Amino acid sequence: MDEMTQLRELRADAPVPDRAALAPGRTRLTDAIEGRSRRSLRLRADWRIASLGAVVAITAAALFVTQIVDTPGPRQSGPATVAGDLDLSSPAAVLGRAADFLERQEAPPEPRADQWIYLREENPDQEKQWKELPAEVRKDMRWTYLPDSWIPYDDKAAENDESDTDYRTARESYRIAAELPEDPEALLAELRKIFPTGNGSNGPREAEDEHSFRALTVLLESYPLPPAALARIYRAMATVGGVGVTDHLVRDATGRQVIAVTRAYDRNTRREILIDPVDYSYAGEREVVTRTHEVFGPDDSDGPDRTVYQRGDILREVARTKAAVVDAKGQKP
Repeated sequence: MDEMTQLRELRADAPVPDRAALAPGRTRLTDAIEGRSRRSLRLRADWRIASLGAVVAITAAALFVTQIVDTPGPRQSGPATVAGDLDLSSPAAVLGRAADFLERQEAPPEPRADQWIYLREENPDQEKQWKELPAEVRKDMRWTYLPDSWIPYDDKAAENDESDTDYRTARESYRIAAELPEDPEALLAELRKIFPTGNGSNGPREAEDEHSFRALTVLLESYPLPPAALARIYRAMATVGGVGVTDHLVRDATGRQVIAVTRAYDRNTRREILIDPVDYSYAGEREVVTRTHEVFGPDDSDGPDRTVYQRGDILREVARTKAAVVDAKGQKP
């Protein structure tokens, strides 16, 4: 049995955390079911505006989504046993080990301009929500649930589009990563320039550590990244204030056991960047409730739009299960 199989079967009987329905609202619904050809290579600068406290007008389609709730299971009790000497005691320990591993890897050649990036990103909750929407609602929507996506490596039109300051093409991201400095402080300063914060008109301006974490995660979602560059990114992430790591492997949306690097999103939730514990590649992300609270509807009333979130609920999760460079759109490795 190979190392990957052994790791995947490790504590296969461990229960997954509880889940809750996504917060009702047009923004959450759109994010849940749009295919987003760019979703894996970007994270909008105004992502914090879509926090749980920002409840918007409810649409008819969103009302259907609020009825879709996972059956909660028992919480995982205690840390899971990890493979080998994987040290999850601190961000510096686990991300330093990841960086050491990546620095020993041989870098593949940069993709050609005519090649494509294939990604498979799975979200069972979003898939279920899409399938349970009435046909008359789905046919009028611009997006569908499509876990597979193909992105051109060299996309001149997107490179010249300055409307989204966070989006970078696959080629831009590759070259940005390759040129990042070794020093973590200098690296973070450079990324904050590349992925600037907003002007405060759409919400509070980001603090420096918040900005650094967002900029890092924008780049981490890109594929491919040179191994040595990914190593530098991980070392820098370990230095960002407020970054933590779970002391056990967690289950992602597909049941894989992964490392979760965490940072508070707001007073009620945290964001988790998921990392494969074997090759230390980016494996997805989650939003997890850290404080039991309730969210009211647009009129602040205790009506049908009121939702109670329990600590440990998973509000959003995406698992990247495949990533590859291919020669044509539609091709799979």
